Amino acid sequence: MNAPMRRVAMVAIALFALLIGNLTWVQFVQNDFYATHAANTRVTQEEYSRQRGAILADREAIATSVATEGELKYQREYANGPLYANLTGFKSLDYGASGIEGAENEVLSGSDDRLFVDRITDTFTGREPAGGNVILSVNPKVQEAMAKGIGNSIGAAVAFDPKTGAILGQYTSPSYDPNLLANHDRDAVSKSWTELNNDASKPMLDRSASDRYPPGSTFKVIVSAAALKSGMTPDTMVPAGNAYSPPDTTHVIRNSNDQCAEAQLPLKEAFARSCNTTFAKLCVDTLGGDKIREMATAFGFEEDYLTPLPVVASTTGDLGDKARLAQSCIGQNEVAATPFQMAMVSAAIANGGNRMAPFLIKELQSPDQTTLERTTADELNESVSAEVATGLQTMMREVVSGTNGTGKDAAIDGVIVGGKTGTAEHGTGAAEHGWFTGWAMGADGKPAVAVAVFLESAGDGGSREATEIAGNVMKAALGK
Repeated sequence: MNAPMRRVAMVAIALFALLIGNLTWVQFVQNDFYATHAANTRVTQEEYSRQRGAILADREAIATSVATEGELKYQREYANGPLYANLTGFKSLDYGASGIEGAENEVLSGSDDRLFVDRITDTFTGREPAGGNVILSVNPKVQEAMAKGIGNSIGAAVAFDPKTGAILGQYTSPSYDPNLLANHDRDAVSKSWTELNNDASKPMLDRSASDRYPPGSTFKVIVSAAALKSGMTPDTMVPAGNAYSPPDTTHVIRNSNDQCAEAQLPLKEAFARSCNTTFAKLCVDTLGGDKIREMATAFGFEEDYLTPLPVVASTTGDLGDKARLAQSCIGQNEVAATPFQMAMVSAAIANGGNRMAPFLIKELQSPDQTTLERTTADELNESVSAEVATGLQTMMREVVSGTNGTGKDAAIDGVIVGGKTGTAEHGTGAAEHGWFTGWAMGADGKPAVAVAVFLESAGDGGSREATEIAGNVMKAALGK
């Protein structure tokens, strides 16, 4: 073979090798990239050619797939979409999946390994392939009570079964309609996406779990737990008064309505009246920052949760100097909590001090409703001893049923209820946030529900409104 022919042969061999190499790279190394790429319309058509599984709240289907007459055979549909949007999330052609739609996509789409036998059976029987179902722990009546109570206000609410950690309700306001993003009209979806993301009220922000706020006086539950752990009792006499200036500052801490004029009060009475001066003094003169941080951590502060939806960690912030500590112990300064976390605090207290792992999914099912997985209760830790929890229950009951308690609007006839109200400042001139966290016992004397309600910039009367909402949520959980 002459030299020119050899050169041509070598070039041909090199090009062939590059072709084989490129084919190998595309088919094997980058297989997943191209298979899941948004521009791969074949994958999209295949995904929408089978019926996606349902998401249910108890027995109520809140997300289903309905047949269409278009190129894509099925479209996601959300019954009462805004009520559950922060939980279901959305399934969109162009914007992917969020919420449970994203977290449990493999089960819902039918691609989960546990559904392999179902897929093989479908192939041989000719049965139309379908995805599995996700059953949430949410009680629809609880969710509805949250939405009705909050109405058009900005806020959130969370409710648990304290014994198991099951989420009975988790609502945020304002909300949005996930049907707007599940539409197959891509232009309409793009417009809705832009409008939702540009909305100043942030309807796609889950205020129950994705943002933190100063908890105000609800944080006094944490301080009280630290006080009881240190040896105090609900009847221990503690300093009160209507004004207190912490060391190293000229700032004066006052009570909201001069409701603590006495020089001393029993701890449970100071708690029921929500004496800012008492809890600021306790932290500075007796407890110290380390005990407060330790107690907050025991209840779940500084800890992320996964339900499987993510919950951002609440934090105590800087408790270093005495002036900061005084403010922190009335739920101000850098203390920031999610409504989810404050409901967890009440749940642990109601449950005798034991903090349970929170969960949103009760059961995963195959397309024929056979159980794939069922969630069981799991204890995270003992936040406080049974003795301290009993003391806290006594103090929280005083808030709801005591003569001077600030949480009377949470009372339920014939039911043992405890709680703590709170208002929180968050910027110069801004209206205060309103809070309530609490629990109710069932007819059997065991903890039945724990709840937290948060109203953003609710202003005067905000904590009372949050308290009334919480009472109605607890009634719904109790079936009253």
